[in-house]
Amino acid sequence: MGHAYTPGLTVSAATVVHRRRILPLHGQVVVKEGDRVEADTVVARTDLPGKVHSRNVAADLGLPPSDLKPTLQKTVGSAVKKGDIVAEHKSFFGVFKAQSLAPIDGTLESVSAVTGQAIYREAPVPVEVTAYVRGAVREVIPSEGVVVEARGALVQGIFGVGGESHGAVTVAVPGPDVVFEPSLVRAEHRGKIVIGGKIASLAAIHEAAKAKIHALVVGGLNDDDLRALLGYDLGVAITGQEAIGLTLIVTEGFGPVEMARRTFELLGGFEGRDASVNGATQIRAGVIRPEIIIPHDAVAETHGRGEGGLMQVGSLLRVIREPHFGLIGTVAGLPAELVRIETEAKVRVVEVQLRDGRRIVLPRANVELIED
Repeated sequence: MGHAYTPGLTVSAATVVHRRRILPLHGQVVVKEGDRVEADTVVARTDLPGKVHSRNVAADLGLPPSDLKPTLQKTVGSAVKKGDIVAEHKSFFGVFKAQSLAPIDGTLESVSAVTGQAIYREAPVPVEVTAYVRGAVREVIPSEGVVVEARGALVQGIFGVGGESHGAVTVAVPGPDVVFEPSLVRAEHRGKIVIGGKIASLAAIHEAAKAKIHALVVGGLNDDDLRALLGYDLGVAITGQEAIGLTLIVTEGFGPVEMARRTFELLGGFEGRDASVNGATQIRAGVIRPEIIIPHDAVAETHGRGEGGLMQVGSLLRVIREPHFGLIGTVAGLPAELVRIETEAKVRVVEVQLRDGRRIVLPRANVELIED
């Protein structure tokens, strides 16, 4: 057998990417097919319904629900301010009166003659979806969003936290084996995508967030620092919503892992160019990789790889399971026969020539392709 399929981790200087930009519920698409967009161009917008509040008007007035209608001072559907009198009941010739006040600024949606409850809704929450990356609108999905096509460099990481951001690429270390220390954070890094080398300590990440760096890209990260950064143990759910002050992307794995020189040099070659980043990660079914996209006008190249995900002798790959996690090598052989592994399962394996000269045999599920 001369080739196999395996999940791929793309590190490419020139490719074409398509990103779906979809509203959380139906709204208005504000661009047309073929329009050029920047990362912060709004492509669609909508309004999320405001939060609902309820109040027992019947209890406020001391009346049965069926008697509420004559007491209403506001009509259903009207705007109210917090503290407005919505219903009022006078007794003993007006000597005593009871009132029900609006609990929020918003709209009076309904008053039930059965339960006595008034339903209020806060003002709608406007939501805008941006293009995320510089490119062109290739498809409009009516009332939902668009597909944006971008041509440029794409580097996928192995793990990330924090959401979408963009800024100019800047390299903060002289080489991929250099640790990103707090002292390397500069005022001029504000708003930038900073390439940080081997690993960043918790103190360095906090310093980067304090300096308003938009994103930090490093080779490795200690799991204890990740836990301290988030304040909790990360489960198997998708990341990308963490409020940590910046986006953090790890290109190689956990621990003091040197950033792959090829990745470091590729990113450094685009220093000063604007990039879009997203730390969202999902390892289970429906894999989502953190990414750095650097738009440019070069024509995408395939480097003779052929069909995506095709692993062949000579293909560059990364080990994604212990005890060789994070190591990079090339495919030296793809045996066709099944091999019994330590778990007693029979699986297909790959022979890997590591950069340090060792040759190891691994289950194919334990590696991922680094696609050009």
